[in-house]
Amino acid sequence: MEFGKLTDIDAVDFILPPDPPQTAQLLQQHQTQLPVQFYVGCPEWSNKGWLSTFYPAQTKTNAFLAYYAQQFNCIELNSTHYSLPAPETVSKWGEDTPYQFQFCPKIPQTISHYQLFSAQGLTLSHEFQTSMNKLRQQSGIRFLQLPPTLTAYQVNSLLQYLQQTPIKPLAVEFRHPSWFEQGYFEHMAAWLEYLGISTVITDVAGRRDVLHQRLTTPIAFIRFVGNRLHDTDYQRVDAWIQRLKVWIEQGLQQVYFFVHQPQHNLLSPQFAVYVTQQFNEVLGANLHVPLIHSQPTQTGLF
Repeated sequence: MEFGKLTDIDAVDFILPPDPPQTAQLLQQHQTQLPVQFYVGCPEWSNKGWLSTFYPAQTKTNAFLAYYAQQFNCIELNSTHYSLPAPETVSKWGEDTPYQFQFCPKIPQTISHYQLFSAQGLTLSHEFQTSMNKLRQQSGIRFLQLPPTLTAYQVNSLLQYLQQTPIKPLAVEFRHPSWFEQGYFEHMAAWLEYLGISTVITDVAGRRDVLHQRLTTPIAFIRFVGNRLHDTDYQRVDAWIQRLKVWIEQGLQQVYFFVHQPQHNLLSPQFAVYVTQQFNEVLGANLHVPLIHSQPTQTGLF
């Protein structure tokens, strides 16, 4: 993930900001006796750089997904951002993974970046939803990554799309700085709460404003961007675990935590091991801890 990437993080304040009061208010309305559902995963499965580290050395590329789904229970499916997969492809994904596995596909950029406010955008949204429905019970929350050029001054057009889109369940990631100025984000969040649409929370070094901590459904969708296993990566995850513990006590029902690392995500599976262990030990999750075969070499990182 290039968004918010910094080469020098020495001056970054990585402390999680306090929650806006609306987050606790929202969660308290959704308290339930049902156990929390925990999902930890990476943004992709087709990474050939994981051979011999995450994937056993002789694993064929057409077996990557099946192996990935043995180690993780969800995927932040970034590949759908670049093209709309054929229904038969989506059906094959479902066949290759356990029934409890969750795909969380990114809405294609044809919609999100080019056709969002057009009639064609809604037509393509119907096609995307129909395709993703092939996954049935493995069909997790979809997410709409707004383009970095889409400003808060286009709020009415965005709301019109969100009110009409067939894509459900849905989470939205806001990127342009204007959303986090002059109360625009809380105005938008109130609408998302009304529509039953979740927010995406992105924790990345160079854009601390997108770490808004505002939940609009009892689902936390967190995109965590590390810094090559820097000490602060582990400290940040520890802080997230404590924040999630509070949210769970308040009424949180689902957690999606997706691990990104620089340099083509080569270190994402390794770091996900620590995340998974902390989820299990502190939050009481019962997640499989991913198996790592060896560490990537320095030449593979830089």
